[in-house]
Amino acid sequence: MTPVLVINSGSSSFKYQLIDMDAEATLASGLVERIGEAMGRATHTVRAPAPDGGGATFTDATSSRELPIADHTAGFGVMLEAFAQDGPSLEDHAPVAVGHRVVHGGDRFFEPTLITPLVEINIDDLSVLAPLHNPANLAGIRAAKRAFGDVPHVAVFDTAFHQTLAPEAYTYAIDAELAASHRIRRYGFHGTSHKFVSEAAAAFLGRPVGELKQIVFHLGNGASVTAIDRGRSVETSMGFTPLEGLVMGTRSGDLDPAVLFHLARREGMSIDQLDDLLNKRSGMLGLAGSSDLRDIRAAVASGDERARLAFEVYVHRLRAYAGAYLAQLGGADVISFTAGVGENAPLVRARALDTLGFAGIEVDEERNLAPGRGIRRISTDASAVAVLVVPTDEELEIARQTLGVSRG
Repeated sequence: MTPVLVINSGSSSFKYQLIDMDAEATLASGLVERIGEAMGRATHTVRAPAPDGGGATFTDATSSRELPIADHTAGFGVMLEAFAQDGPSLEDHAPVAVGHRVVHGGDRFFEPTLITPLVEINIDDLSVLAPLHNPANLAGIRAAKRAFGDVPHVAVFDTAFHQTLAPEAYTYAIDAELAASHRIRRYGFHGTSHKFVSEAAAAFLGRPVGELKQIVFHLGNGASVTAIDRGRSVETSMGFTPLEGLVMGTRSGDLDPAVLFHLARREGMSIDQLDDLLNKRSGMLGLAGSSDLRDIRAAVASGDERARLAFEVYVHRLRAYAGAYLAQLGGADVISFTAGVGENAPLVRARALDTLGFAGIEVDEERNLAPGRGIRRISTDASAVAVLVVPTDEELEIARQTLGVSRG
């Protein structure tokens, strides 16, 4: 058994998974949240093979605790207690390495990187580009290194997969010296998911990833789409921040920048108020009052006109990007949908592609509507482009990259 511990740390919480990389199977997972509040919460789930005849592959046993958790170091202590009390034993399943999700690697980190004091300094310096994420990621790294001081720690960056973008794809048309001095360019995000899905799609089709032109839609509360040419990201919808691109749960996506000037002048809105508007009060929430597409679809079915328009705006943006990326790639071999909406909303998938028959894309209605949990094809047998639903697994991808780096 080769266990790898994966950490995804936020400012007041962190998620973790212990994965056996020999079987690529999760042994345990958990969430430590409300760190720094009067009362925190820790949830720990142990996964074990189901008894024969149970009809399920695994059974999950979950335990929860509420207690004060002062900081991330205390949170790791709570996590270690959960492993000791509920299993699996970290003495018998000691991680050989710890992998950390880090949101922003700027233009410095092109690949998973062994964490050294210099790497920590760089992650901290890049906090100016991701002030809500990198400091939290770094807090998790430092707490984890105190808890697991004898194993390699590896940073896996959300932005790294998109470092293959060409200058014409990542450069914004603003004053070049100003952009350079403030490191303003397209970075792209969700890279770990886009990499995992594109490689899983190639494996499913039995073709090398290095010969495929792919479009991957990662559609969750945060959403992005990436054009991948022979395994390399060549265009992606998120930009300098995760705000750009598709309509999302609470983010606006693409917007004329002059709208901000207009609101500042006419409404007297401050920079912080505009930031809050576009990141937390826009998207589907701003259009229809809910960030959850399930609520939107239910409202559409009941005749809610705001919800209907919100859904049409959402789909319109998906189609626009699909068409643009087909043009950038010169056609596609495969289009994949992943994440919460992408994996579970057949209508979104169908509507996003229903005008693209000219490109040889044909979605099979029955296959698209059929429920399923694993990777599956939803295009017709005659479709020139394979359309797939590919469940993403960012934690497994982080673990794979972490193990690769730790083994040298």
